[in-house]
Amino acid sequence: MKPLAGLAAFPTLLPMLRAQNSDSAKSAETMASLVLPWRELAPNTPTKTGLRRQVFDAPTATLDKFHLHVSTLIPGENTGPLHRHPQEELVIIKEGTLEINLDGRKQVAGPGSAIFYAANENENMTNVGTTPATYYVIQFFTALTPKQ
Repeated sequence: MKPLAGLAAFPTLLPMLRAQNSDSAKSAETMASLVLPWRELAPNTPTKTGLRRQVFDAPTATLDKFHLHVSTLIPGENTGPLHRHPQEELVIIKEGTLEINLDGRKQVAGPGSAIFYAANENENMTNVGTTPATYYVIQFFTALTPKQ
């Protein structure tokens, strides 16, 4: 799935961050434009349901925080019980088959599918396939995102 190959190029961000607007009230470093080769990402971290690879988690010029990680769910596992996040989230499936549960409304999605979770949507995902399911999780935090 070549169109998603560019998403794989977002790793090792923290050393590449640079400060912008240093005189602003927000003294956090903001993410600059960059290319992050997949081979330079931190390795996968095992989880109880599969694997997770952190790509970046930083503010940008227009977002309070921009987050990307890559998760892999083993067959039969899920992302936990129905739950909510205050931020908006985009999930892009790289491989495998996931059942998407949006507040009890279920739909199966496969490679190349994109799932948008609105803020505070009651959701979870389950790997209903026979192979691991790998997907990109992109989260957008703005000034309107409730602080936890």
